[in-house]
Amino acid sequence: MQKIPLTSAKPGMVLAKDVMRSDQASPVPICGKGTPLTDPLIERLKRMGIQSIIVEGHPVFMGGESTLEEQLEKLDKRFRQVVDDPLMMKVKEIYRKHIIRSMGT
Repeated sequence: MQKIPLTSAKPGMVLAKDVMRSDQASPVPICGKGTPLTDPLIERLKRMGIQSIIVEGHPVFMGGESTLEEQLEKLDKRFRQVVDDPLMMKVKEIYRKHIIRSMGT
């Protein structure tokens, strides 16, 4: 999942978390998790003053972020001194799967 500015939202992206209206004492949900974005919905959220949303996957490359390949390369470097330790290799594989899943691949 990725937090993106609403200005980067595109139709077809899917909300990974509820969008809450925070201008009230108790936040009120506007759209639920799992809702696919449409042009009218994006415009409605803009009119309501929503600045950012959390979407499934990692659909937008933001400046300063590492690519999937760069992140996996860094992971390999971190674990290169323990390649003979089966337990550490299991830990590395867990992190690898998490990185891939978080990038929406």
